[in-house]
Amino acid sequence: MDDAEAARVAADPRYRELVQRRGRISWTLTAVMLVAYLSFILLIAFDKALLARPIGAGVTSIGIVAGFAVIVLAIVLTGLYVRRAARDFDPLVDALRAEHDA
Repeated sequence: MDDAEAARVAADPRYRELVQRRGRISWTLTAVMLVAYLSFILLIAFDKALLARPIGAGVTSIGIVAGFAVIVLAIVLTGLYVRRAARDFDPLVDALRAEHDA
C-alpha cells in the first residue's frame, strides 16, 4: 500500500468510525481490568488480613477467590473483545480491504 492509498483509507469515514469504536471498547475494557487488578494489588498491600480470612469452615481464603476472580475477569474481557471484533470490526475491515484493494 502506497502513501496515497493509505491516505485514502485514513480519510474514509468508515475507517475513522472503526478506529473510534475499536479504541472506545479497548480503553473501556482496559480500564475495567486495571481497576480490578489494581484493587486486588492494593488489597494485598494494605489489607492482608481480609484476604487471609477463610471462607466458611474451609481452607479457601477470600484472597484465593479474589485472585481467581481477577483471572476469570481477564478471560471474560478478552472473550468480549474477540466477540465484538468478530461481529462488528472484522466485516468493516473486510469491506475496507475489498474497496481499497489492501
